[in-house]
Amino acid sequence: MAAVESDMDDVSDVVLLRRDIHSYPELAFQEHRTSELIARTLKQWDIDVHTGIAQTGVVGVVRGGTGSRAIGLRADIDALPISEANQFAHASRHPGRMHACGHDGHTAMLLAAAKRLSKQPDFDGTVYLIFQPAEEGGGGAREMIKDGLFDRFPMEAIFGIHNWPGLDVGRFAVAPGPVFASTNDFRIVINGKGAHAAMPHLGIDPIPVACHIVQAFQAIIARNRPPVDAGVISVTVVRAGEATNVIPDSCEIHGTARTFTVELLDLIEKRMREITFGVCQAFGTEGSFEFRRNYPPTVNHPKETEFVEQVLCDLLGPNSVAQFQPTMGGEDFSYFLQRRPGCYFVMGNGHGAHRDRDHGSGPCTLHNSSYDFNDDLIPLGARVWVALVEAWLGTP
Repeated sequence: MAAVESDMDDVSDVVLLRRDIHSYPELAFQEHRTSELIARTLKQWDIDVHTGIAQTGVVGVVRGGTGSRAIGLRADIDALPISEANQFAHASRHPGRMHACGHDGHTAMLLAAAKRLSKQPDFDGTVYLIFQPAEEGGGGAREMIKDGLFDRFPMEAIFGIHNWPGLDVGRFAVAPGPVFASTNDFRIVINGKGAHAAMPHLGIDPIPVACHIVQAFQAIIARNRPPVDAGVISVTVVRAGEATNVIPDSCEIHGTARTFTVELLDLIEKRMREITFGVCQAFGTEGSFEFRRNYPPTVNHPKETEFVEQVLCDLLGPNSVAQFQPTMGGEDFSYFLQRRPGCYFVMGNGHGAHRDRDHGSGPCTLHNSSYDFNDDLIPLGARVWVALVEAWLGTP
């Protein structure tokens, strides 16, 4: 891999692209400028480009040799509705929007790999470079599949990388099985009867009902499943009332539920529904319950995970690869893994020391207004992508 390393030492042009994308962040399915920049860059390297997939998705196609085998590599391209606290030169120029999760960096790593693969295709088969929109809540992976991604670009397996703050640069983490949780939202409305706060007996107060419901939710996982079954129910919004001396007519409860298995998710939804209506009935109120299932769990395939781990160990040494601790965060790469074998793994983004002067006062963590992607990852990520391609398409 020494030749690959030397080829990728100079990625200054891709670093500039990354910072340009960071300066002009675009939200889910609005990534028109970003998509045009990606497509234009790929075409400059004589890469076959397909645009407009799931509105703003881009797929580049690089072929080497005459083999019929194919592999997919994915980068997400959308930003978040966050106001950036950083004030360095490449900070967001779109108020209220920011690349606070490193999708600009993921895009840059895949572009750097595309440049190397197109110049020196040392593999036998096809590489599909997937630049996916709308990972942050829009389900862009699902929409690309609906738009014929796997029919138009038939691949044996698909792989994805996410940067990981807090993990040292040069280190990776990977694990088979569930690595990211399903993401689900709920909304409950409790309808009581308003009254003067000094005369509560003349009304039906929905707020104590909400308190009982929230408290009961905390026992669903703890008292219905073995302790090793991971799941979380978090109430994040309780909304009621406008005045201190008025009992409101209604109260709303919103929140999220996360699991690694559909079985536990089914139980959570069932018990939440039963508790909501049971408690409402006990207090003489009426309730409504909505439960929306968003991203499914991200579950890595064992064979492909073992493959990634071996490639990383061969390229960087076994001390550079750690066991990933699954997180309750969500990731729509899950949709790809439901349809094709593959693996989603993480690479260290460091601890924040890489940020330019004038960065925000907050930590360099994901979804934080002071975050910035570490540009040192671009050549490293590109080397990993190239190594995965050459290993996959060089093996029967």
